[in-house]
Amino acid sequence: MSNTTFDGYLRPDGSVGVRNIVAVIPSCGCAQHVARMIAAAVPGAAVVDYSGGCGETAADLNVATHLLAQMGRHPNVIASLVVSLGCEGLDARDLSARIAEGWAPTELLVIQEMGGTRKTIDRGVEIVRGFVENVADYQRTSCPASSLTVGLECGGSDATSGLAANPSLGVMADLLVAEGGRAILPETSELLGAEHILMDRAATPDLASQIERVVKACERELKATGEDMTGKQPSPGNIRGGITTVEEKALGDVLKGGSTPVVDVLTYGQPPRQPGLSFMDTPGNDLASVTGLAAAGCQVIVFTTGRGNPMGNAIAPVLKVTGNPATYARMSEDMDVNAGEVVEGKATVTEMGERIWELVLATASGQETAAERTGHQEFMMLRKGPLY
Repeated sequence: MSNTTFDGYLRPDGSVGVRNIVAVIPSCGCAQHVARMIAAAVPGAAVVDYSGGCGETAADLNVATHLLAQMGRHPNVIASLVVSLGCEGLDARDLSARIAEGWAPTELLVIQEMGGTRKTIDRGVEIVRGFVENVADYQRTSCPASSLTVGLECGGSDATSGLAANPSLGVMADLLVAEGGRAILPETSELLGAEHILMDRAATPDLASQIERVVKACERELKATGEDMTGKQPSPGNIRGGITTVEEKALGDVLKGGSTPVVDVLTYGQPPRQPGLSFMDTPGNDLASVTGLAAAGCQVIVFTTGRGNPMGNAIAPVLKVTGNPATYARMSEDMDVNAGEVVEGKATVTEMGERIWELVLATASGQETAAERTGHQEFMMLRKGPLY
């Protein structure tokens, strides 16, 4: 492995995976338990722990169907099993059919048709074991770094995030883009007050206008709730960590995107359409934002966290970078990179960014992340409408 290649899995459609995962996808909250039991019984399987599917607006069901289908077609996924209750609002057969449009096989089980919990679990385990046996068909081969899409997430931020971890991640993003790869910067609500920086870096005036529209729409929606957003952006943990305003948080957050032009503005979960740095309209909520990045096809996600957030994802490995030496000492089992060395004067931002880049390539080549070792597979999807 060099600093321009990694050992990945070349897929029949030309995409490149970095893991061989069988995804077990419940189409509603009522099928979650069965899906979890199936995935837990088979090493190599992972549950995409969706909890909606009923009592939602048509718009939210459409978004869920689209994003879950993208999870099933993710380059890290070699097969999918959709588990349906049988009477939910989300059309599980449509979901399964959309996943089947990709190269990987998929099957559907309906609990009410199978005869209940135990019969569905038994059959599901049988199906998933058959899928896992096909892992041997995929061998790692040298792949160019240009085939990588990497998500740039932050959460549980503190003052060291903007000082060390985020600018180091920005160096990594620049290195990825220089190799022809794709980087995605999410979290619209956490850019309030720093959107002008992204606008100035937009590749075209139209993209600058799109960034402004997305951020202003987010601000209007937050104000329309009637709630005082003080204490939410920045969060109580951010404030205890030394961040005083949302603008201060935003100025640190935007550093994750490095210094290259913004080449596109993406909707939630939308795959990037071209190489370079794209901005994605996601919530600031860590789980929902990471879900959007995974649905967009990010094979790896790098997550900076000053205070320490251990979360991961079922489909895309999540690397944890902390700029706080005390957090790294206290939560070393959950952290992959101690960017606190920048704060301590033991490394420069550039050196730390290069270290993160090397770790991204190593992760893409199969090295486990801390979140994978500890079993973190959190999931939350954007929902805008009410529950009925």
